[in-house]
Amino acid sequence: MDWSPLITAHVIAALYVLVLGPINIFRRRRDRTHRIIGYTWVAAMYFVCISSFWIVSDGQFSWLHGLSAFTIVTVTLGLVSAIRRNIVAHRANMIGSYIGIAVAFVFAATVPGRAIPLLLADDPATAVVVAALILLTAGALYLAVRPRSKAPKVLVRPRKTPA
Repeated sequence: MDWSPLITAHVIAALYVLVLGPINIFRRRRDRTHRIIGYTWVAAMYFVCISSFWIVSDGQFSWLHGLSAFTIVTVTLGLVSAIRRNIVAHRANMIGSYIGIAVAFVFAATVPGRAIPLLLADDPATAVVVAALILLTAGALYLAVRPRSKAPKVLVRPRKTPA
């Protein structure tokens, strides 16, 4: 399979979705950091789903395209639920969407003849570099938007009293 710019961008966005998802799912606080990472995750998820419709084998759609259509709906429902403050529905839709893309990734990474297994067989160094860059940039995003402490800790030295 040819690594066209579309397939490359699709895979990179999917890897961001896979990395950013657990950050928001397992963080206890639902704050500004959660929203920024969440909006980034939603944008990447939409890109992955929509771009998949231009990635076809032999001119045929597969069950993965059905999953993409379903995921567009669930991500949208999750986003609308968050805006309406229906946290239970938001959580269910977003976690379900994440599970869906994880299943799609396992399929894409393990079925022989697909792009990822071919890359791993032909050029594992590139796969490792891309994975490392995804992890580093996702970590940088988190560090850039994470909450900071309210006040800097300053060591107070006791005053010397005149003798």
